[in-house]
Amino acid sequence: MSTSSSEGANDTNCTLKASGIAPDERFEKENNDLSNENSENSEDEFGAGDFDGRTVDEEEVQEEEEEEDGLLRLESNLQLTKTISRRITGVDDLLLEATETKEPLPTMGGGKDYPPPLPLDRTPYQVQFDGPHDPIHPFNWSGKEKFLICFIACIGAFSIAIGSALFSQAQVSLMEIYHIGWTPATLGTSLFVFGFASGPIIWGPLSELYGRRIPTIISGLGYVCFCFGVATGKDIQTILICRFFAGFVGAAPFVVCPAILSDIFSTKLRGTMVSIFAMALFGGPMLAPVMGGYTIRNTSLGWRWTGYFVAIVGSFSLFLAVFFLKETYHALILANKAETLRRRTRNWGIYAPHDEFKLSIREICEKNLTRPLIMLFTEPILFLITLYNAFIYGMLYLFLTAIPLIFEYGYGWQPGNAELPYISMLIGTFFGGLISILFEKRFNKIMEKNNHVPIPEERLVAMMLGAILFAIGIFWLGWGGSFGNKVHWIVPVLGACPVGMGLILIFLPCLNYIIDCYLLFAASAIAGNTFLRSAFGAAFPLFAKQMFVNMKIKWAATLIGCISVALIPVPFLFYIYGSKLRKKSKYSMDLNMIYGGGGGLV
Repeated sequence: MSTSSSEGANDTNCTLKASGIAPDERFEKENNDLSNENSENSEDEFGAGDFDGRTVDEEEVQEEEEEEDGLLRLESNLQLTKTISRRITGVDDLLLEATETKEPLPTMGGGKDYPPPLPLDRTPYQVQFDGPHDPIHPFNWSGKEKFLICFIACIGAFSIAIGSALFSQAQVSLMEIYHIGWTPATLGTSLFVFGFASGPIIWGPLSELYGRRIPTIISGLGYVCFCFGVATGKDIQTILICRFFAGFVGAAPFVVCPAILSDIFSTKLRGTMVSIFAMALFGGPMLAPVMGGYTIRNTSLGWRWTGYFVAIVGSFSLFLAVFFLKETYHALILANKAETLRRRTRNWGIYAPHDEFKLSIREICEKNLTRPLIMLFTEPILFLITLYNAFIYGMLYLFLTAIPLIFEYGYGWQPGNAELPYISMLIGTFFGGLISILFEKRFNKIMEKNNHVPIPEERLVAMMLGAILFAIGIFWLGWGGSFGNKVHWIVPVLGACPVGMGLILIFLPCLNYIIDCYLLFAASAIAGNTFLRSAFGAAFPLFAKQMFVNMKIKWAATLIGCISVALIPVPFLFYIYGSKLRKKSKYSMDLNMIYGGGGGLV
């Protein structure tokens, strides 16, 4: 083998000699160890083999702060963070394929022999957070930084949520201008929401590979471009295509924003902050019809300004993300730290687990982009809770058609005025959010009594109340508005309030429950949830008018109300059997191990 006089080679040789293993023996030992590691991965992954003893740093952390968040404790274990990174990126299967391939090993080139292998134990070169009070850890950022990040995240979610519903008020204008029927005009809303279903499948896993900031910026840029395309489209085909891609490309905030909140807030605060996010998410579709109705009535604006307004809000959100949004993904923060150390120390051996391997586009597609759908249809918790959540979310978009019908035909209100009852639903959403925050205090007290180990099923108590309120509101709104002027308009308007409360009290616990169960894979799990949820949201407006006109408002509301009543037991059943389902999950977190000082998957 050719010799080298460089400092890096000398350091490597010194390390090999210090290990007591000759280079050739070390090469053989490394290959054998790698094969053993991959063959045992399925049996020992995140298991006892990874936690055979805690480091001195971990013991000091536990003594300093017994109430330390479980994610911080989990990230303090060097071996565990490496295993987590491999699990998220899916490289274990790729390593196994590499060791079993029969293709000849490429040459070094230039007539050089293979260099001696590096030390097998790379732990001294792996960066980690400097204890629970490390200032670069997002949990320890200042309140101003967290507030700004939350504001940017919520504005991003609000911009795309308002875009889904504002355009719905342009349906009548599209019918008159382009000579199309009601259902094709409704596609302007349905295709946009269906874009929500498919877009997160890509953005969720990508945010686990490349962080939160880059997907947010790329998504925001595409969203603004397609929204302007909608506003300037010259034919119905262009308008509908741009609507779909605006939803598809712009859907990143729906999965990235909850992931950002889980990045910067501990378990105690995360539920409250997700409540604020959900209020922005639901507030958009409820406020947008009012804005859209008055925009259409204004002859100096017209239907195209429903597209311009959305593009302007999206542009503001994009500006904030480009210039003020910091990267919050813990793994990428460590990768940036490792890059800084490599440059300043010129020690190329320093690394972070997340950048240990580079994946090709094919490998990303095979190992990561399929994860949300795999999780959705193989994880009983995720599928069942998402199915219930999807029905409720579909109701939100069904009311985009139902409420104007009630007040335009029943009470003779003009467009714009007929959408004002959405404000009652919006108020109900805020009340529901406040109630959810109160339930978070209850959740934290129970967590403290349980040795600071969270019990995800305790999140579902608020959902039980929401399921009941939602069913009551459906009957109240539908029956109160079915008699027209015979019943004062305030009756159905008040009925919209418990509907809004029920929507948020069902949606929020679902979201928090998913994050608690799939902490490290939260973005992928939420992407799977968003896929099915948005598919329902896209389908419901297509038959809303036919159902409420042909069945009459009273009986259509009765049908929906009866389905809602039949679904009331769902949160109760999850509360009872949820922990058993989690134990059968491949991706669900073992919270007792994490918060008890270890860490792992069930």
